[in-house]
Amino acid sequence: MDESIASLASAIGSRVKQERQARRWTLDQLAEAAGVSRRMIINVEQATMNPSVGTLLRISDALGVGLPDLVQSPESKAVKVIRKGEGAVLWSSESGGRGVLVAGTEPPEVVELWDWILGPGDKHASEPHTPGTKELLQVQEGTVAVTAADQTVALEAGDSITFPGDVAHSYANNTTEPARFSLAVFERGVGSPHREAGNE
Repeated sequence: MDESIASLASAIGSRVKQERQARRWTLDQLAEAAGVSRRMIINVEQATMNPSVGTLLRISDALGVGLPDLVQSPESKAVKVIRKGEGAVLWSSESGGRGVLVAGTEPPEVVELWDWILGPGDKHASEPHTPGTKELLQVQEGTVAVTAADQTVALEAGDSITFPGDVAHSYANNTTEPARFSLAVFERGVGSPHREAGNE
């Protein structure tokens, strides 16, 4: 792991441990609630690995916090500024692609703002998020193929799409040129009893 990835992994690990201990949960209890192995929770808390976005979403959902809360320093300020280059890189590829969480709001209505670059041939597949999740995407450069709800749409620069994030979906660059898009993810009722009951 390079220094920035190691630093992010350490921050995430500390935050997960802090949230787990605040609930007086054991490693096994969090693992069961998140649907991941105990070893995975240990690895995340000890920052010995760089977990996937899907794993982080499962853990954040189980803890009842938004993904932004796991990757950003807790601040009580009404205005939060994240400077260029300070976002959390949560996905990367060998061809130069990356998914950067650049901003987010706190529960219960969580909105995540992402900056994505897909290198030539890159594809990022995502598991269904919690019920009611919505995604909004706009292509800034290149061509992006978005697949959701068994439908694939090719989008050019300037095109946008809204789709349910609670179904399996993916973003792909099937061209030989890089592509870039902005993505907003909206999750309702994070950490609320209504949402937890709906996830059982």
